[in-house]
Amino acid sequence: MKFTTDRVDRAILRELRRDGRITLAELSERVGLSATPCKRRVQRLEESGLISDYVARIDRSVAGFGITAFVSVELERQDAEEVSRFQREVARFEEIVTGRLMTGGMDFMLEVAVESLEEFESFLQSRLLKIGGIRAVRSRFALKTFIDRERLP
Repeated sequence: MKFTTDRVDRAILRELRRDGRITLAELSERVGLSATPCKRRVQRLEESGLISDYVARIDRSVAGFGITAFVSVELERQDAEEVSRFQREVARFEEIVTGRLMTGGMDFMLEVAVESLEEFESFLQSRLLKIGGIRAVRSRFALKTFIDRERLP
């Protein structure tokens, strides 16, 4: 079920997205509420599941993962068992930071973060391509990320 937000809720979400460690006093000041109603709204957003977590975002380049590849994978068979098996196999690979089941010509889109082209080649040859049932793999490399955000309701 969709959770309905108003202007104040969206302001709270924007501020928390900018800084998840903001104090309640600062947050309430920025959104124009006193502390108690602001706290209630944040709790309501958390309880609804709209705010699902507070996490530290890691800068991949600072961590040494300067290469991001988007890898499209097509399976030989697309039945539920094969799709599920592939998902379980690739979930073990720490190089894959997101995995999505897709429509269209390819079955999966994997976002892979690695230190170098050599590490990517090693990942591809010794890990990903060792999984049975793959018909085709296509890789594209990101040059720059210029938008990276969650969409606010």
